[in-house]
Amino acid sequence: MMHSSSPHSSSPADAPVVREPLHAPVAHLVRGGVVEGIHYGSVVVLGADGQVRFQLGDIEAAFYPRSALKPVQAVAMLRAGLPLDGELLSLAAASHSGEERHLAGTRRILELAGLTEDDLRNVPDMPFDPVVRDSWVREGRLPSRLAQNCSGKHAAMLWTAKLNGWSLDDYLAPEHPLQQAVAATVEELTGQRVARVTVDGCGAPLFAVSPHGLARALARITSAEPGTPEARVADAMREHAEMASGSGRDVAALMRAVPGLLAKDGFEGVQVAALPDGRAVAVKIADGANRARIPVAAAALARAGVDPALLTEFAGEPLLGGGEPVGCVRVVRALDPVPLTACA
Repeated sequence: MMHSSSPHSSSPADAPVVREPLHAPVAHLVRGGVVEGIHYGSVVVLGADGQVRFQLGDIEAAFYPRSALKPVQAVAMLRAGLPLDGELLSLAAASHSGEERHLAGTRRILELAGLTEDDLRNVPDMPFDPVVRDSWVREGRLPSRLAQNCSGKHAAMLWTAKLNGWSLDDYLAPEHPLQQAVAATVEELTGQRVARVTVDGCGAPLFAVSPHGLARALARITSAEPGTPEARVADAMREHAEMASGSGRDVAALMRAVPGLLAKDGFEGVQVAALPDGRAVAVKIADGANRARIPVAAAALARAGVDPALLTEFAGEPLLGGGEPVGCVRVVRALDPVPLTACA
C-alpha cells in the first residue's frame, strides 16, 4: 500500500504498488430478474476535506487513468505558458468526438502556434463519434491526425513546446522537457509518485497512478483558487463541456446536470469527477466496459452527496429483449443502497 498524503502535501508520497488489482463487484447485468453478468471494478469517493468517504475494490493499486488524466496534462501546459482559455483550452483537455468544431478548434490552436497538421505526432484515426465516423466513411474520407480524439491535446502540446523553445519532433518522448513537466504536475496533483510510464493510444506518455490519486488530482483542480491554471482548466471544461467531449456524450450531459461538476472519462472504463468544494469520485471498471462506467460513477456521486434526482438519467441504458426493456445494468447494493432506478 502507498502511504497516505495530506490533501495539500507538497511532496508526493510513494508510488502506488504495481499488482493485480483487488477489484470487487460494482455492477450487475440483470436480465429478467437474473444476474446475467457481473462487472468488477474499484470506486473511491472523497469528501471535501480530502478524506476517503467510501471505497470499493482496490483504490491504491497502480492503474492507467488514460484520458481521465487530460485535465492534469492541461494544467501542466498552462503552467508552462500555454496561453489558452475558454473553448480552445477545453479542447486541449478533450477526448473529442471528431465533429467539425473539434477539427476547426484544433486547426485554430495549430494556427496560433504557427504550425500545421503535419506537425502533429498523434496516430491518425477516424472520428470517435459513431455517427460522425459513419459519415466520413460514406464520404470516403480517410483517418487523419486531426480527427483522432486527442488532437486538441497534441496541438496544445506542440504550442507549449514551441513557446518554450523546446524541440517539436520528439515532443512525445518521456524525457522531453514538456513531458517531464507533465509528469511533475501529475505527481504534485495526485500526491503520489508515478508508478510506471508507458504509451497511451494516441502516442503520448501515460502515467500510472492510483484511483485514489486520480480523484485527489481532480479535487485539487476543481477547488483551486480562481485564476490559477487549475481553475482555468476546470472553468473551460465546465463551460464548454461539448468541446471537451462532444454532442450527445454522457460526460457532457453529466456536467450539465450537476452544477459545478467537472467530469472526464477515459478508455478502459475510467471515470473521474469532482465538485468545486473538493468532493470527488474515481471509477475504474475492471473489464473496461463502457456501459458500467457512468452508472457506477453516478452512484458514487450520490454517495458524495449529489442530489440523486440530478442523476437519474445516468442510471444506465436498459437491456433489451425483442426490442423491449427486460433488464438493466444495476449498481451493487454496497455502492448504491437505494438504486437510482428500478430494474426488471
